[in-house]
Amino acid sequence: QVQLVESGGGLVQAGGSLRLSCAASGRTFSTYGMGWFRQAPGKEREFVARISWTGGRTFYADSVKGRFTISRDNAKNTVYLQMNSLKPEDTAVYYCAADRSTTTQAMARMTYTYDYWGQGTQVTVSS
Repeated sequence: QVQLVESGGGLVQAGGSLRLSCAASGRTFSTYGMGWFRQAPGKEREFVARISWTGGRTFYADSVKGRFTISRDNAKNTVYLQMNSLKPEDTAVYYCAADRSTTTQAMARMTYTYDYWGQGTQVTVSS
């Protein structure tokens, strides 16, 4: 069992930055692939970024590539999402998720691939 708690959300002006954190409980955190997703009002939850259990492989949604960076510190049981050059369209509730499997990029973009989810943290970008 893994419990995930996100933090770091808030209100920021367009062009600004935020760093989200996702703290995980459980001794097996380092064996999980981790993802970030987001959900805007009235929209489906969408993939943002994924990092492998070693941290050696990452990939991103096209909409955030070059602006967001996912990273992890297995010693601290924490995964991060550094968000730069924020845009109003980045406004959403951001969720982290844990995946016990090693999966393809296509599967990693799907919410059903993930076994555990956090409660989410709100990010609001004003224009």
